Amino acid sequence: MKKIVIGGQIDKEEVKNLVEKYSEGRFEIEVKSDLDAAMAVKNGQADYYLGACNTGGGGALAMALALLGHDNCVTVSMPGNVMSEDDIRAQIKSGKRAFGFTAQHKDIVIPIIIDELGK
Repeated sequence: MKKIVIGGQIDKEEVKNLVEKYSEGRFEIEVKSDLDAAMAVKNGQADYYLGACNTGGGGALAMALALLGHDNCVTVSMPGNVMSEDDIRAQIKSGKRAFGFTAQHKDIVIPIIIDELGK
């Protein structure tokens, strides 16, 4: 079973609850600090990282960017701008493993991310 870790700076439990709702048991899910979550992906202890903050890229992805590199990370939403569903799916298909978004957009992006990761 693939594992998703929840990092980022805010709304971790809410993000976890949404991931659980949409994953329907397809993933193991764990909340960690952003550093521990990014390390888990780097070390192969987790497959994917999701994180929320107020900007979608700063606190949501800072540790993931530092540890996993830009090629493995993507900001799928930022204030006033949500990546299209097609673009989110294309990022996942391209191999991205860490996803940052604003907490305000979690209800929009999480269902798309989980659906595509579950394929």
